[in-house]
Amino acid sequence: MPLDPQARLLLDFLASQNVPDLSTLVPRAARLLFAEHRARSPPLPVLLWFHGGGHVIGSVPESDSECRELATLARCAVVSVEYRLAPEHPFPAAADDCFTATKWVAEHAPDLGVDASRIAVGGDSAGGNLAAVVSLMARDRGGPALVFQLLVYPGTDYASLDTKSHHENAEGYFLTRSTMRTARASNRPA
Repeated sequence: MPLDPQARLLLDFLASQNVPDLSTLVPRAARLLFAEHRARSPPLPVLLWFHGGGHVIGSVPESDSECRELATLARCAVVSVEYRLAPEHPFPAAADDCFTATKWVAEHAPDLGVDASRIAVGGDSAGGNLAAVVSLMARDRGGPALVFQLLVYPGTDYASLDTKSHHENAEGYFLTRSTMRTARASNRPA
């Protein structure tokens, strides 16, 4: 069976570092060597993920499987953000929480083992809305620099539910026009 090309890259990298056979070391020395070489690995890009749920429902645990899949497929670290939910915390609470988390990750990137020059934001539904909003906030506030947005069926136009799409898809689908109306009303500032 041929060796996976990425596994070959890792083995070639280790060979170039003259890493000794771990079986020749006492456990303490092997642990230190392993930790030292892990610390020298290139930092991963990072995706801040904002879960969906109409700004009213959803949570980090409920979006865990999507985050794990994104981390695996995109080969990046994923920071799943728990933001305050409406109606108890209406707009702009969730957007502020997500922007604060994005700034914090950028400022603490070396401690987290992620690359501060490769930060992305993303989310599904309301989370996609938050990713778009955080991108605008980062642009308008001078950072952090973002390299990518992953917007999965984002809600980006809350101005009106009187659109062709809202009428044509008002019923018969999980996300009804009535549900959208309720979520929008719940997230209005007090």
